[in-house]
Amino acid sequence: MPDPDSSPVPYGLRVAAAVAWRTLVVAAALTVVGFLAVKLASVLVPVAVALLLAGLFSPGVSWLAGKKVPRGLAAAIVLVGGIVLAGGVVTFVVISVTVGMPGLIDQVTVSLTDLHTWLGTGPLHLSQSQLDEMLGNLTAMLGRNKSAIASGALTTAVTVGELLAEALLVVFCLIFFLAQGRVIWLFVLRAVPARLRDRVDVAGRSGFTTLAHYIRGTAAVAFVDAAGIGLGLVIIGVPLAAPLSALVFLGAFIPVIGSVIAGAIAVLVALAANGVWAAVIVLAVVVGVMQLESHVLQPLLLGRAVRLHPLAVVLALAIGLVAAGIVGALFAVPLLAVVSSGVRSLATRPENHSPGRTAPGATRSSLEDRAPDPGEA
Repeated sequence: MPDPDSSPVPYGLRVAAAVAWRTLVVAAALTVVGFLAVKLASVLVPVAVALLLAGLFSPGVSWLAGKKVPRGLAAAIVLVGGIVLAGGVVTFVVISVTVGMPGLIDQVTVSLTDLHTWLGTGPLHLSQSQLDEMLGNLTAMLGRNKSAIASGALTTAVTVGELLAEALLVVFCLIFFLAQGRVIWLFVLRAVPARLRDRVDVAGRSGFTTLAHYIRGTAAVAFVDAAGIGLGLVIIGVPLAAPLSALVFLGAFIPVIGSVIAGAIAVLVALAANGVWAAVIVLAVVVGVMQLESHVLQPLLLGRAVRLHPLAVVLALAIGLVAAGIVGALFAVPLLAVVSSGVRSLATRPENHSPGRTAPGATRSSLEDRAPDPGEA
């Protein structure tokens, strides 16, 4: 038998080559998965949203099921209640925008008049001809991009239609996730080899529990952010306080940057409508709420459940933004949390498990008892 150390290829190079080709295989597999994910995004994204909502709504379903309400009926009640609540909030926001927009336009008009006066009499000392030239250039730019604006409006109309179809898919998936989550998980487990099924079952339950805790904690943080900033906007007298609060609530679901962007928009509206000092006060309110979120709310509500290093969160967010834009930023952190929780569960070998074997007594009935039901997360 030849001695491996007598090979003419140095040992270090052989190890590097082995690592390199395995890395290329993994990269190729990830590329294929990413390609399929992009092609099937219109299906995968609604399913992912339904999973997030299942984690959010599951306590209500579990509570009703504990009151002897049939699980299917409990899921229907919670789902209809959620739709009614969301519809009420959207209606309130639309009414607030409709009522507040004329006042905002008047205030912005006054602000633009003041800006025009300041440009002429302030430190810049722009002449009337220069101001007219700036206005003419702006009008010409809008005219040159008229076709692009029209095509953008058409694209928006198509996007709205796609969003409606995807929203229906979300509702359809959510009904089954809430009512039959246990059955669906057992069906998925059949694809796993029998000797690994019990450990995959534990990892799946751990991942879904982490997802449920993440979405509930994030919703609580988003509510506090929206309430705090919205109250500050109302006290200061900034128009469209309700829509801006709703924007802050939605932005909080994108870690790190979502709340910052929503808060910046609130500051800009205050600047345009109420002046510099009002904008400074709104900025102070936004900074104060963000400090409360980062130092109190997130460690308290998300820290122990998610257990992700801040650097991992930022990197996942950056990769999600580069790869899939806003959708990627929305799902990057919860996906990382689920994968991290599942990997930790698989890496931890239970005392009653043997390597490569199921736990004693891990029958179909025991798996059913421990299946990751959304109502029990």
